[in-house]
Amino acid sequence: MPDLSDPDELDALALRAAAGDRAALEDLLAAVQPRVRRTCGRMLLYPEDAEEATQDALLLVATKIGQFGGRSRFTTWLHAVASNSARGTYRTLKRRAAERLTDELPVAPDPRTTSVIAGSRLDLLEALEVVGSSHPELVEPLVLRDVQQLEYSEIAALLEIPLGTVKSRIHAARTAVRPLLAITD
Repeated sequence: MPDLSDPDELDALALRAAAGDRAALEDLLAAVQPRVRRTCGRMLLYPEDAEEATQDALLLVATKIGQFGGRSRFTTWLHAVASNSARGTYRTLKRRAAERLTDELPVAPDPRTTSVIAGSRLDLLEALEVVGSSHPELVEPLVLRDVQQLEYSEIAALLEIPLGTVKSRIHAARTAVRPLLAITD
């Protein structure tokens, strides 16, 4: 078995999986599961929610691996898939909570959808939802840089946009998100 801690080996395995090698796909999914779980856990407060997002992300990797063309590192592509999965899980949890509140008597706030600490991951996810509704092109670069801590050049390669555009979008996203995270007295 190749050393999958080596990015070149992981990229090679991903390319074999993208070409239809079923055994390579199974090895790839097993190798990246802990990384995906950490990525989702950075964004979602509860381990159960992070696990749900992890499973969704792994399913997406399995079904969309053919779209990985090797233009960027596989781990960069994987971060984007996992981040988007975590954001999708958050939106689903938020929608379920809203539906439950309209169907039932008022209950105590669900901590997965209501944050009492400004600046928490939930506040960031909510701010990203607000910004994404009017400027969706700003959200992914910000998440990849500030949450997943990818390098600007990795983000540019993944999103297939110029480095200057990445930096501009991240700056604009930070400017848009900052007032939404402000603590009020």
